[in-house]
Amino acid sequence: MRFLTRLKPSVGLIGLGAVALTVAAASPAAASVHVSPVTGHVYVDDNTAGANTIGAFDRHADGSLTPEAGSPFAAGGAGTGAGLASQGALQVSPDGRFLIAADAGSNQISVLRILRDGSLHLVRGGVVSSGGVLPVSIAIHGDLVYVANAGNGGSNYAGFRLRHDGRLGPIPGAVVALPDGAQPGDVLFNGDGTRLAGTRVGTSQVDSFTVGFGGRLRAAPGSPFPAQGLGPFGSQFRPTNPDQLFVSNAHNVGAGSGTVSAFADAADGTLTSIGASPFADLQTAPCWVEITHDGRYLFTVNTASGSISRYRIAPGGALTLLGSTPVRTAGAGAVDASLSPDGRTLYLDESKAGAIGEFAVHGGDLTELQGSPAALPTAAAPAGIVVT
Repeated sequence: MRFLTRLKPSVGLIGLGAVALTVAAASPAAASVHVSPVTGHVYVDDNTAGANTIGAFDRHADGSLTPEAGSPFAAGGAGTGAGLASQGALQVSPDGRFLIAADAGSNQISVLRILRDGSLHLVRGGVVSSGGVLPVSIAIHGDLVYVANAGNGGSNYAGFRLRHDGRLGPIPGAVVALPDGAQPGDVLFNGDGTRLAGTRVGTSQVDSFTVGFGGRLRAAPGSPFPAQGLGPFGSQFRPTNPDQLFVSNAHNVGAGSGTVSAFADAADGTLTSIGASPFADLQTAPCWVEITHDGRYLFTVNTASGSISRYRIAPGGALTLLGSTPVRTAGAGAVDASLSPDGRTLYLDESKAGAIGEFAVHGGDLTELQGSPAALPTAAAPAGIVVT
């Protein structure tokens, strides 16, 4: 039997190692190497005019971002080159295999496969009609997908099935028409997939549905419901309670007049107000909503104020305003926000700045990271963000 012996390094070897370390430390290339390991990715629907693209970043353990090799990736359809005034224009499938993107400039939606290294590849046959005009928001639960189309002459909620190969197929009879001017801003499922909600920014109403046989929608009694403020915009169901829905009211008149509504969503989809809802935001134009995975805190992005408001959520759904955190970049045009799967970092789409803000999350507190924001591809008009 052979035994290996540990050799004692000679002085010469130690000297060479020291020289190598000195050279590495002095090398600009070595100094620029990111030492924090990659733990996931961040994707943005660039909504670029003409050929749309998806911006991709490596997400590091310290929360920082670096561009993914090959980014941006072709989405397959066309963007508008302008903001979409919506939440959820980009979604990831529950199994983490696919991205679904709104191509608002060509009235299409695209499906891209997420490869092991985080790069993207357009699914064969993955670009399909959105079933309407100007797709702005996407909801997914299991293999069921709904798209909110906001353009006049083709505004609706349209249903699809996501196949195992990543292709989308429209569901017969699964289109709910909306009136011109409704301007849906968001469409989303609750946590167990039994209900679906949508905001009508243009008419200040909230749609509520139960999800029936074959994925088709059944309007709740009384739907659409009057919003509790002007311009109901972003929304999210509480991750720990599929019967609680939170909606931002973005268009209230006057500086600092924004509010966030809390609704109880009954089994038949009926919405009723929770407590003293709506709750004051004390900022202007609260648009995008994100709730921590443990359901304890809610963040709303105040686009006009350039800040993120922070709330504590009581078990019954009432909100307590904790304060607001300013976005470092002035005039950033802060829009969509998304939490990392571990809940430790909040990523913010800064549309006017063409960048992604990075915030450390400590319960209900936010601190912008030192290296924030990370630049987006040139000519991006970002309109959706997801984190893996």
